[in-house]
Amino acid sequence: MNDWGTIPGLVRHSAERYGDAEAVVDGRTRITYAELGARVERATAACLAHGVRLGDRVAVWAPNSLDWITAALGAVCAGAVLVPLNTRFKGAEATDVLRRSGARLLFVTGTFLGTSYVAALRRAAAGSPQDPGGPGRPLPGLPALEQVVVLSDDAPRNFLTWKDFLAAGEGVEPAEVLSRTGSLTPDSLSDIIFTSGTTGRPKGAMITHGQTLRAYDIWAELAGLRADDRYLIVNPFFHTFGYKAGVLACLMRGATMIPQPVFDVETALANIAAERVSVLPGPPTLHQSLLDHPSRDAHDLSALRLVVTGAAVVPLHLVERLRHELGVDTVLTAYGLSEASGIVTMCRRGDPAKVIASTSGRAIPGTELRLVDGAGLPVPPGTPGEILTRGFTVMRGYYEDAPATAEVVTPDGWLHTGDVGVLDDAGNLRVTDRIKDMFIVGGFNAYPAEIEQLLSTHPDVADVAVVGIPDPRLGEVAKAYVVRRPGSLLTAPDLTAWSRREMANYKVPRAVEFVPALPRNASGKVLKGELRGGRGGAVRWGG
Repeated sequence: MNDWGTIPGLVRHSAERYGDAEAVVDGRTRITYAELGARVERATAACLAHGVRLGDRVAVWAPNSLDWITAALGAVCAGAVLVPLNTRFKGAEATDVLRRSGARLLFVTGTFLGTSYVAALRRAAAGSPQDPGGPGRPLPGLPALEQVVVLSDDAPRNFLTWKDFLAAGEGVEPAEVLSRTGSLTPDSLSDIIFTSGTTGRPKGAMITHGQTLRAYDIWAELAGLRADDRYLIVNPFFHTFGYKAGVLACLMRGATMIPQPVFDVETALANIAAERVSVLPGPPTLHQSLLDHPSRDAHDLSALRLVVTGAAVVPLHLVERLRHELGVDTVLTAYGLSEASGIVTMCRRGDPAKVIASTSGRAIPGTELRLVDGAGLPVPPGTPGEILTRGFTVMRGYYEDAPATAEVVTPDGWLHTGDVGVLDDAGNLRVTDRIKDMFIVGGFNAYPAEIEQLLSTHPDVADVAVVGIPDPRLGEVAKAYVVRRPGSLLTAPDLTAWSRREMANYKVPRAVEFVPALPRNASGKVLKGELRGGRGGAVRWGG
């Protein structure tokens, strides 16, 4: 068990223990652990100078980068609760989470993938003359948001540049920073990860410093992460897999972080070769695309030794190819969800390839796993049941949503995951289905109810149901069954073009079937089992 206590304790520990070791490689920028510690301390001081208080929510909406790491850790060390925003979000989706969380400070990228995030926010949160934003507030439609810091050299009026934000911290004494970081405890909240449920309403899972550090110390131990590792972090930082199994795990072990903002196969291959990358976690689609790339043999990938994957079915041949074609010594699979600190089960080094490919491993130390039937009674090995977990990883609850918390966490601490699985005699878990209908698109969780809500706002859509269907590249994608409004001539290309403007790309349906009516039961609930059975006649398109 670690003795860091809090994330500020971890940052100080890594700066002292691994001071001269390379901490982050971000493009041409290379910094040591001592330099990273100094940058985080400066960002912490700036947060204090700008009035960040204990428990304030601070959001980050930006791709993987050194600035993301510095801003996020600086905020958490100042006692703020981190709220990471999905970089795939459109302006309205980001605004919704900012509003629900009551964020007082936001760090946002400038332009990313040809999109101005600032412009998207200003459109979505422009507000109205009645909004009580007050003079000087950057976004009238978000009155609780006092400051927005653009992680670039330019910022519009009422916004701050990253440089100006940091400069304000120069007058803060080191003793004041130390006092603030020292006021945190393992029970202090460290982050709120927003995840949509079956209702489509985003809910924020609250996790503490102590939970986070214990869980990812275990993750790093089970994975075998070492101080001499060089870790290509392709998993987005807004996701637990990128931030906690990436940034925080590296801080714990002194490994080098190499953030990659977008998964591009050519860039990944070049990074692996040039930086002698040894650790590459990510969804199966990431590793499959590396193996299948025509120029793979032109790159030296011999340093790769550790792969951790999950979030989808892992073909046995993928595990074997990683081991035999790339010489990867350790391939592990895992399963988790935000409400359980991102980790529930994990394979162990030395597990047979078949176990790694066909299961997500066993419950991590300090936690329990149980499968139950519809009546809540335990089921024996080999029998499908809902996956329940209990232990230190279970969230403190959904942010400002006690009723939703009570729906998923029992009085005696069992978390209902909403997923269905099967246990073997050794306790290895195979996830087989999802009660919540959630499906995973290239590593991103997609929630039908949320997509349905967005599609239903189209003026020509009278009714809609969304299910996940298999996709050879992304694992699963959305398929929409749509009932047109009377007289409508809506086409599939029309709907996809509209969807791409209104929602993150991974949510956009890749297949559409127009139907006269949706199948429903006596209570009016859509019978998605019938839809998944296939009705034929789907209209498909790429993207």
